[in-house]
Amino acid sequence: MAVTSTRASSKPLIEKRSIDYIPEAERHGRLLSQFTLWMGANLQITAIVTGALAVVLGGDVFWSLIGLLIGQLLGGGVMALHAAQGPKLGLPQMISSRVQFGVYGAAIPIVLVCLMYLGFTATGTVLSGQALGQLFGVSDSVGILIFASVIVLVTVLGYRVIHFIGRVASILGVIAFVYLFARLISQTDVGALLQIRHFSWSSFLLAVSLAASWQIAFGPYVADYSRYLPSKTSSVKTFFAAGAGSVIGAQVAMILGVFAAASANGQFAGHEVAYIVGLGGTGATAALLYFSIAFGKVTISTLNSYGSFMCIATIISGFRGHLNVTRLQRLVFVLVIVGAATLIALLGQHSFLGAFKSFILFLLAFFTPWSAINLVDYYCITRERYDVPALADPNGRYGRWNALGISVYAFGVLVQLPFIATQFYTGPLVEAMGGVDISWIIGLVVPAALYYVVARKWHSAVPDQLILPVEQDAVDAQPSRAGRIQAV
Repeated sequence: MAVTSTRASSKPLIEKRSIDYIPEAERHGRLLSQFTLWMGANLQITAIVTGALAVVLGGDVFWSLIGLLIGQLLGGGVMALHAAQGPKLGLPQMISSRVQFGVYGAAIPIVLVCLMYLGFTATGTVLSGQALGQLFGVSDSVGILIFASVIVLVTVLGYRVIHFIGRVASILGVIAFVYLFARLISQTDVGALLQIRHFSWSSFLLAVSLAASWQIAFGPYVADYSRYLPSKTSSVKTFFAAGAGSVIGAQVAMILGVFAAASANGQFAGHEVAYIVGLGGTGATAALLYFSIAFGKVTISTLNSYGSFMCIATIISGFRGHLNVTRLQRLVFVLVIVGAATLIALLGQHSFLGAFKSFILFLLAFFTPWSAINLVDYYCITRERYDVPALADPNGRYGRWNALGISVYAFGVLVQLPFIATQFYTGPLVEAMGGVDISWIIGLVVPAALYYVVARKWHSAVPDQLILPVEQDAVDAQPSRAGRIQAV
């Protein structure tokens, strides 16, 4: 523990690493930081709105709460399995996709992940802009611009500052949510709301899907924030630390959203931030709540922007074979990413709620197959035995394009189309299912089973053990291997 603390304190404030392998000498951090980071990332206004959607769109309180919890556990388990990869590989999450898709082929899901980050950053910025606008007495648009500036700063600073922000956000979030729950209970007959029960499969499965999609969407970048942990960190403990923080934080926020929407008498939609703050009071109390809401969004929006930066760097490095990202280049990448998200937020701020619901459900069609393939490969086929230096070599073990992984992924997306129900697209079998969107279940189960069957027979050669880059002291003694390390 003392060694870890010493390592952490000796690191620069501005992160110098990007998508490259994290040497053991630079590993630091504790499992508690995984819990607080993901707790803070979920104790925030967008999670409240997501929970509220279960009621706004027709569900009752009792069955919505149960459906949300089931979705949290299912999706949180998927998310936490990705988190456990970070300490073992010492790499951002999406680079490991090169094992399943090839060094070039991995760009296919990564491009889609970048779009996801843009969407989540934009929707979060809308709500944060509302909070900052109320706090400083300016327009929502000005609030959006203020929030975007903060995100740029924190993202450029990087890993250590992000985890620090996560710890602070988790503390503020717990205080704010305890207060809001107390105020809600004092103003609302919670028992009466729980007694109103009109179960329907469509509303129940919508609640499950909302929570599951919320958790699964963290999968493409959750390992980015565990990769600095020492490589000997227990995978099981990493799983529970990240998973518990995310599930508990999201469920608490969504419970508040369910009760708030159920007691709002139609006043919630379109005034999400103002209504939540109104539960807590006016004056100084309201100002503190607006600040808490905005600060809570800093964590998750920074994760999205940081993840976008990692993805863009991963795509470029895949085709160039090597990428040294300077601090100036990092700043330029982040400015472009946050600038695009801010523009989307400014243009779409007045149609937030409906667009957000369709967005998060539609995302599942593209990310559940990727998640299924990645997890089955890592835990069942290769069993953690990756050749990390080969991830940067198009002519190496994993090749440029992996037709097997890409084909299963494409099939996994297509097989969901008949079951998708969003404003963007509605499949032909949705009506027969009573309007219920079960595409995410199909997208997890079918690609996972198919990939397991075909990969066991046709997978490329799996190394006998995990192969990591040679550490720097070994590089000095064996300069012939330095090229392999630089390319990672």
